[in-house]
Amino acid sequence: MKFLEYTPFDRINDFLRELNLGERTIKGSLEAYSCKHTGTDKRLSLSLENEILDSLGKSSDTDFSPVEFLLSRSSRKTLIYLVLTLYHMYPDYDLSAVKAHQFFTEEIWDTFKQIFETYMLEASKEWIETYGGSSLLETVYKALDEVVNLSECEIYSYNPDSDADPFLEKGAIWSFSFFFYNRKLKRVVSFSFCCLSNLVGDGFLVDNLCSEEDGEIFDNMDM
Repeated sequence: MKFLEYTPFDRINDFLRELNLGERTIKGSLEAYSCKHTGTDKRLSLSLENEILDSLGKSSDTDFSPVEFLLSRSSRKTLIYLVLTLYHMYPDYDLSAVKAHQFFTEEIWDTFKQIFETYMLEASKEWIETYGGSSLLETVYKALDEVVNLSECEIYSYNPDSDADPFLEKGAIWSFSFFFYNRKLKRVVSFSFCCLSNLVGDGFLVDNLCSEEDGEIFDNMDM
């Protein structure tokens, strides 16, 4: 996997690097990777493939298996690319391919759009005040389409347990991570965005920062 620099992402990443909204800060990042393997990637890819096949071999033919989806070689390859992307983004993050499969969910653009419009509402207002013209979502769409051609993309959300989430920072109120994978281009774009409480000081953690209103919004979403 190779990190790819694309200018369409620059303005969005600069805007979302640390958007202070008073009691909260919005952070987001778009990153593109080529699926061409480096020497390290080849070894890691083989290790991940063996891990998946070993898990499949141990699963019962009669019982439901959480890795049933991975019987397809194409599906295993997709998962490996997504996991390798995570490894490159977070090299110190220890991730099991089989466990990661449980956290990846295939999505459609409308699901992403609903989440983005709900949780990035304040950021979107700030974007219009700063740049005018196209909305933040429209700008994100155009940038993604230019880099990975959204009509040919598979979209995945990544929602691990909080203890195993490399995207989750201290003081996080909410966090979302999406991956846009184009098989033809052999390219993956990750888009993670989160909201942090500015009321969380150093050495002080809040166990439950999500308001009931936020919880209700999330619960009512069609995932």
